[in-house]
Amino acid sequence: MTENKSLIPLERIEGLIYLIRGKKVILDSDLAKIYGVETARLNQQMQRNIERFPEDFVFQLTKEEFEILMLHFATSKIGRGGRRKLPYVYTEHGALMAASVLNTPLAVQMSVFVVRAFVRMREILISQIELLGRLEELENRMDTSDEQFAELYALVKEMIDPTIPDKKRRIGF
Repeated sequence: MTENKSLIPLERIEGLIYLIRGKKVILDSDLAKIYGVETARLNQQMQRNIERFPEDFVFQLTKEEFEILMLHFATSKIGRGGRRKLPYVYTEHGALMAASVLNTPLAVQMSVFVVRAFVRMREILISQIELLGRLEELENRMDTSDEQFAELYALVKEMIDPTIPDKKRRIGF
């Protein structure tokens, strides 16, 4: 099979996957772009085939969740040319099911890349958990009075532990 140059790179798809409610998800608007359809069409097909989309496949963001996304990614405000409805987010299974109900050649082809991106994200998360376990083992073996190690351990743990809430990070230069 020859590779189509118009396809979205795997790394770019990975950048569109977010952790919301403890699940890895992709926004409806991003999934629609990947599948080459309008967001309204994607969500319309999901609604028409709602029995194929249980809550662990797709769910609608709350107002608070959407506001957090808007703050993080500088999306436009509701009523100012931006979204007028709260977005849906699709899990890995929901994204694959969406490709099957859309049934366009591009959606079917791109679903493979979307699934690979979710799988790669899962592998990264597993490796981070393994690394965290090894760091904890090392901390237990080290002298706890070593202040430099304790600081280094805390920094690394903060970077890789998904359960530690993010501190506010500066955006820009």
